[in-house]
Amino acid sequence: MNRMKIQLNGTADVREFVSAAEKCDFDVDIQYESTVVDAKSILGIISLGLAKIMTVYCHGEDPDFVNRIQKFAVA
Repeated sequence: MNRMKIQLNGTADVREFVSAAEKCDFDVDIQYESTVVDAKSILGIISLGLAKIMTVYCHGEDPDFVNRIQKFAVA
């Protein structure tokens, strides 16, 4: 399982992220504190709140997905 820290600052970022996640044929989760939601769910991600540093968990490998979400990565 791969993981990456990201920050989504607005609904446009959330839509772009979910669009990229939906192309994956494996599960992708996103976590903030103790809450984990399906990363393919716009409402789920928005419920976590915007402009927070969250962790993405990929349950598979897709270099294209990683490249598409790299712009949201934080150190």
